Order: sequence, then structure tokens, then C-alpha cells
Amino acid sequence: MKNKYFVFFLLFFALGYGQKKSLQTRFISEKITLDGKLDEAIWQSVPIATDFVMFQPDNGKKVEENKRTEVRVLYDNEAIYIGALLYDNEPNKILKEISKRDDFGTADFFGVFVNGYNDGQQNFQFFVNAADGQADCLATDSNGEDYSWDAVWESKAILTDFGWIVEMKIPYAALRFSSETKQTWGVNFFREIRRDRAKYSWNFIDSKIGTFTQQNGIVEGIENIKTPTRLFFLPYASFYTYANADRKTYGELKGGLDIKYGINDAFTLDAMLIPDFGQTKYDDRILNLSPFEQQFNENRAFFTEGTDLFSKGNLFYSRRIGGPPSLHPKKEKNEELIENPTSVDLYNATKVSGRTKGGLGIGFLNAITQKTYATIKNNDTQEIKRVLVEPLTNYNVLVFDQRFHKNSSMTLINTNVTRNGSFRDGNVSALVWDLNTAKNTYNLNGNFEYSLVNIIESKKDGINTTLNFAETSGKYRYNVGTNIVTKEYDSNDLGINFETNYYAFYGNTSYRILNPTKTFNTFNSHINVYTQFQKETGKVQADEINLNINSSTKKNHYIGFGMNYRPVETYNYYEPRSNGRFNIDPTRLGGWLSISTNYNNKFAFDINPSIAILNESKRMSYGFYLSPRYRFNDHLSLNYEFNFFRQNNNKGYVDSSDNNDALPAETILYANRNAINYTNSLNGKYSLNSKMNFDLSARYYWSYTENKNFLKLENNGRLSDYNGYTENKNQNLNTWNLDVSYNWWFAPGSQLTLLYRSNAAKYDNLINKDFGNNYTSLLNNKDLSHVLSISVKYFIDYNQVKNIL
Repeated sequence: MKNKYFVFFLLFFALGYGQKKSLQTRFISEKITLDGKLDEAIWQSVPIATDFVMFQPDNGKKVEENKRTEVRVLYDNEAIYIGALLYDNEPNKILKEISKRDDFGTADFFGVFVNGYNDGQQNFQFFVNAADGQADCLATDSNGEDYSWDAVWESKAILTDFGWIVEMKIPYAALRFSSETKQTWGVNFFREIRRDRAKYSWNFIDSKIGTFTQQNGIVEGIENIKTPTRLFFLPYASFYTYANADRKTYGELKGGLDIKYGINDAFTLDAMLIPDFGQTKYDDRILNLSPFEQQFNENRAFFTEGTDLFSKGNLFYSRRIGGPPSLHPKKEKNEELIENPTSVDLYNATKVSGRTKGGLGIGFLNAITQKTYATIKNNDTQEIKRVLVEPLTNYNVLVFDQRFHKNSSMTLINTNVTRNGSFRDGNVSALVWDLNTAKNTYNLNGNFEYSLVNIIESKKDGINTTLNFAETSGKYRYNVGTNIVTKEYDSNDLGINFETNYYAFYGNTSYRILNPTKTFNTFNSHINVYTQFQKETGKVQADEINLNINSSTKKNHYIGFGMNYRPVETYNYYEPRSNGRFNIDPTRLGGWLSISTNYNNKFAFDINPSIAILNESKRMSYGFYLSPRYRFNDHLSLNYEFNFFRQNNNKGYVDSSDNNDALPAETILYANRNAINYTNSLNGKYSLNSKMNFDLSARYYWSYTENKNFLKLENNGRLSDYNGYTENKNQNLNTWNLDVSYNWWFAPGSQLTLLYRSNAAKYDNLINKDFGNNYTSLLNNKDLSHVLSISVKYFIDYNQVKNIL
């Protein structure tokens, strides 16, 4: 008898969870009004997607009847329509914080995932929250969810006495699918009941399997659709008013046009003419003591939207395009640098991307930047001259990405930078693979990259290759891998790469719970080991062991902690800034703790102390991060962040004979220094509704390094006292940024933005340890600038214009 029950259980599990659910839709000819009421009779003529299953925290648990979800799908030649009834036994407890686009806020939400090729590789995801806000993203298992992608679609959510209702219209222009007469799409529906932190899906998403996009159900019945021309224009106009202490207030008018054209149902052309990035978010600049440049986030929409293909192989760092000039202006002793541009202007940029029914993805991106000059003044003759710091430059990325077996891919990618004239050119080609077993239990991934740089009459080439094997399912998982980078590998013309000339080995093992316990909703632990060797000498450049534990309690508070240990001395070939030289870094032991209380509460906070002790006299570092937040109501919330970090007796490069003729030949100087950082940030929002938002973002950053004594780097990597060096190499950096903006999405895809911005930066070698004096002197600095701008972008659909005409 027991065996019969066991067989029945296995059959139930196979039918309930092992198979993909299927939903039938139908074509409509009548108009659907997006009012959130679902009162058109046609909605009652199609089957219902229901019987949702919990994804988190109790994976596989069936939804309660009084919290069920019922979804219907319709379509016409323009779009698909989704209607969802979201039942709730306590509708007065539905969380519904109003937030801006792509910010879920503290609110319930409903989502639909669409894969037009049903190949298990990529989802187009659309969400609506209970406050009628929208979010959308592209999702792949390899890159996760990319919310920088924005589509133009419509939705309406309303609250009811039984829960809430969502109605969505997703145009075909926002999706990708084949041109076949009969379509079968991969689809899943997703819901979060925020107060419970419970997430449900229509087709079961088994958390034991290391994939998300391959566990969709299917929608059938889409046939003979005649998609309209996908041609969209986004003209925009901006007016800027500038003011600072040195210049009178003046204004500037800018305008431009973005074009999006559907070459066919799979491929899209995006073109940006006369770009304007004046309202993009400011960069969080820091005092950078490392030998490497600071890496910044990309905030320009053109370079973030739909760029998943171009991210393959990590060869594309889009901030290179329009970033700082590649050349440094040369001046004589009697000359003064009057103006040195910090960025290069773009002429235009275009990209083509898409994927065929056979799984071949093709991406092409091209951008052209202008000639850029620095201005130098001769102090003897007062003559002004212009010096070229960036020639006319063409940036190009080409990607071919073949998907197969619904869970694997092979990618060929090439990046190329060509500068006009006798200047540096760079080219990188790579083969990238991501291979998974049929049941998604094991993964083999890696890459082989080849770089070629031409510098006037010379060239250099190099290789970067990685191989990684992993078990990707179950409670226990692991991965092992190796990486080799040759000395002359250089991808920095269009990518970003800091370390070369090494080989490395690494491994990771982890454990996680798949269902809640009496104490935890979620729990996972990781142990990571990484060892890196200098390729020519075999000396250990890095050796790290890390333990990390992350968990969430039954009350949805997050608790995490970790330890990191460097058990041996390592050889640092980067800090000396000189080929072949190195310093020896001591052993190190560190740890951290992180607590984040439940954001569902009106008041919540994050706290993260950390400490590291090095095996050297009084050398240590410690930090403290604190971030309280308060949600006053569904419209208003504030979040303050304080970050403090201090390094005592830090040892780092300050000067060398290559840069200072007064030093003896082959001399490299370090400083024994204390480095202190303070960051204060305030972020707030007031939302009138889901389409009108006021946002506040303010950041004051202060960092300084105080040198206690100077040290000489010996050839054996040790440091010895060095006397007689009298130059002031202290560093003091203060920066201030303030953005106050009003955003109004006045029509689908159309936006008006009013922005006030003030910013200042002050760098010198004089340290004033009085916090208040530093702050006031920065704001009284003559370089404090003010910008007031208004920008209007209007989305024009060619088909709507054609119908009107």
C-alpha cells in the first residue's frame, strides 16, 4: 500500500512540476481599454492560467486559495494583452508604495516573462506593481536581470475589495520572435506578495536547478499575426543654464534625435544623432590610491539598453566611448595648462542587435568621437596654443552568439578602436563558451581572448584565457577554474583590464537551503580559494581564502558575515608602477558583519562593520557603514548613508626617479601613511503618482592621506627608511554633488525632466582635519558650479503618425 502512495506521489510531482504548463490564447479584433477592469466580454472567452506555485521562500509550496492568481492572454496584430486577477484575503494590507520606473518600492507586483523563441535562453520581463508603477528588464542565466533596458508598453493596476487587478498591453515592438505562421512562446507569470516576502510563479521554478529562464511554461494559439512596421523616433530638446564664480550665467540649447527601426521581427537598428548626456547621473569620484584607474558605472541609456550581447566576454567597457582623452598634453617648463578636457564628445552612435529563429544572435555597435584639444599658454610670450589629446576615433564591436540545446552558447566577439593618423589602435578578438548538461546540473565555461595593439611603428599582442567547471544544481555546489594572462595582453582601448602576466587557480564550494527551516527563510554559505602567480618568476601575487555566510530570518531580516585570510606574503608587481619591480605585502586576516532589517517596515537600517589586521607593526584597516531609511508614507521616503573607512600605516607609492629628476636613478619611494575616507549621502523621493516623481540625491565625499615618513623600495621587495625627501605628498580630496529633479512620464515613452545640479571638487596637499571647515570651504570654492536644465523627449510611433495622416 505504501508503494502505491509512493508511485502516486512521483506521478503527481512529474505532472505538476516536471512538465511545462500550457495556456491557450486567441486573436481579437475589438479594442481593449486599459483601465484595469477586464470588463470586455472577450476576456472571458480564453482559458485561465492559475494554480501558482511558490518560488521563494518555500520552493514548491502551492499557493493558498485565498491568494490565488488568475491570468488570461489575448492578442491582435499589434500586441499581446495580459489580464490578471490577484486575490488577497487581506486587501487592506497590500503594500503599495509609489515609486519611479524600474523601482519596485515596497509594493506587491505582478510580472510576465516572455521568450518569443521558446529557447530557454532569454526572457523579456514586464512588471506592474500595486501602485500602478512599471518595471522591465532583459534576463539571462549568465548575466542576470538587466533593468537598464526599457521598452514602451502600457499597463494599468487598480485595487479592489478582493485584491487587485493588472491589465497590460505589450506591443510586438518590445519583443523578439520568429516570423513563423504559428508561434509557440515561452511564458511565465510571476507574483510577489510583499508583506510575506513570498514569490509565486505559474510554471514551477525549481530552485534546485541552476537556471531561471529555462523553466517557463508555453503560450499557444498565436497565429498569422501581421506585425506593424517597427519604426520609432525620439526627438529631444534640452536647455541648460550654467553659473559659477568665474563666469556669468549663460544658457545653452541642445537638441537631438534617437531612431529605432525594426529591420525585421528579430533585428533592430538603434541610432543616436547629436547625443546629449547632460542629465545623466554624476559619478561617485573617490581619492584613488591604487595603481589602476577608477572604474565608473555606465549611466547613458544608449550604452545600457539592450547591450547584453555586447557584454559577452567582458571586453566592452562603454565608458571608453566619450571618456577621458587617450593622450596627455605635453608642455614646456615655461608653459601652463589652461584647459584639459575630461571627456570627448560624440558625433553619433549606432547599434544593430537581434537573434534569429535558429538561435544566432548578432550585435554590431559603432560610435565616432570628435577631435579634442587641450589649451596651453606660454607664460613668457602669452601665446595660446591648442594641443591634440584625442584624434577622430572610431569604436566598433561585433558579436556573433550562437545558442543551442536551450541552455548553451558559443560566442565570437571582436572590439576595434581606430584613431585617425599616427596614433594607437587596438583590436581584441575572443571566443567565449557557456556549455550546460541537458539537466542543467553541470557547466563548463571559459574564453580565449587575443589582443593586438598598434602603437605608431610598433605593436604588441597578448592572450587571456579562462576555463571553469561547475556543478550548478542541488544544495551543495562547487566550481574550479584557471586563468592565464600574458604580459602583453591589453584590452583597454575599448575594455578595462588591470592585471596581466599571471596564471591563477581558484575554487568555490557552497551550501544552501532550498526550503525554510525553523530559523531561516534563506541560508547559504560559500568558501572561496584564489591563488595567483607571476607568470615569469612564479612568485605568489595573490593568495586568498574567503568564507561568506548570508541568511534571512523568518521575519525577513538579512544577516551575513564573512572572514578573509591571506596566509602567505605576496608579491605586488603593480603598486611600484615600474616594470619588473615589486613590493611584498604581509599576511592578512579580516572579517565583516552585515545586518539589514526588513524594508517592509517604515523604519529600516543597514549596518556593516569590517576590520582587517596585517602582519606588520600597527598596520590595520577598519570601516563602518550605516544606512537608516524611513518611509513616511506611500509617497515620501528618505535614505541616509554614512561610510567611514580608515587605513593605519598603509604603505603605498608616492614618487619615483622616472617622474622626479631630483631622485637617484631607479629609486621608487613609498610612504607610510594613514588614509581616511568619509562619505555622506542622502537620497529621497516624493512621488505624486507612478508617472510623476521628485528625486533628491546628494553626496559629500572627503578623503585624505597623511604621510608619516618615506620609504625606499629595495630590489628584494622590502621597504627601508628614506630621509631627505621633503616634498609634500599628502593628498586631500573633497567632492560635492547635488541633484534635485522632477520627472514626468507624460505619455508612453515620453518624458519631461527638470534638473537642478550643483557640484564642486577640491584637491590639494594641505590637510585640514576639521570636518566642518572642509565642507564649508568646498561650498565656498570658486569652482562650485550650478546647472539648471529642462529636457523633453517625445516618443513617436511611425504607425500612429501614418494612421493620423
